[in-house]
Amino acid sequence: MRKTRSCLLLCALLAMWLPGNGSAVEPPPTLTSGDKVPELTLEDQHGTTHALPADARLVLFTADKAASSLLQDYLAQRDADFLRQRQAHFVADISGMPGLVTRMFALPSMRERPYPILLAYAAEDVAQLPRREGQVSVLRINQRRITDVAYASSGAQLDALLGQPRP
Repeated sequence: MRKTRSCLLLCALLAMWLPGNGSAVEPPPTLTSGDKVPELTLEDQHGTTHALPADARLVLFTADKAASSLLQDYLAQRDADFLRQRQAHFVADISGMPGLVTRMFALPSMRERPYPILLAYAAEDVAQLPRREGQVSVLRINQRRITDVAYASSGAQLDALLGQPRP
């Protein structure tokens, strides 16, 4: 009886320390229209730190390889200043990418791009940004508030969402 009680106590203590026991911190709620954009300070593909500027009008967010490839292929067919003209900022969540793959393959490829890609190495840095698998999240912003959230799964949809630059 004593061994059984000790074993139960030990199991209860272990359960408190194991993940998934209900005491884990819940992720923050996903941002929606009307929400204030959080202060984002991330490194780009060259290691330069950028803060999302107060005059940002668009955030193009990718949370997986398919979405990132879609956006990079789309931007490869545009002028080098396409994002700057639209006051747009490319943010990529690369937290799930193995470090070796990031250093040896992804970063060298990204460094060839003529625009900054703000990289989230830690998932919690961009946990609030809305996402859909395989799609680019397009957040329209006015005075640091989100005015619209849309998703694109093709170049044609990106064309429709990004349109012409603001005057």
